[in-house]
Amino acid sequence: MDASASSNTATGDPTPGPLPEDEQNKNRKRAALATAPFLALGLVTVVLVLMQGLEPLWGFAILPPILFCSVLTYIVFSTDFLEGRS
Repeated sequence: MDASASSNTATGDPTPGPLPEDEQNKNRKRAALATAPFLALGLVTVVLVLMQGLEPLWGFAILPPILFCSVLTYIVFSTDFLEGRS
């Protein structure tokens, strides 16, 4: 256990992390709300490709980039990666 974690528990601070619980939940909620439309649009695109009669391989070929970009978007919004860069 490092010194910073023990000092937080010694002072009775209920949040040992750098952000309070409310701000962490807010960031996760904001990240989910920002990512959801793009993920939904990507999944609808995959469904449309599959419904047009193309081989399922094409639908699964475009699915990994959609998921990868959605995960990156979620990480950026949930960690405030771009805060202070504007």
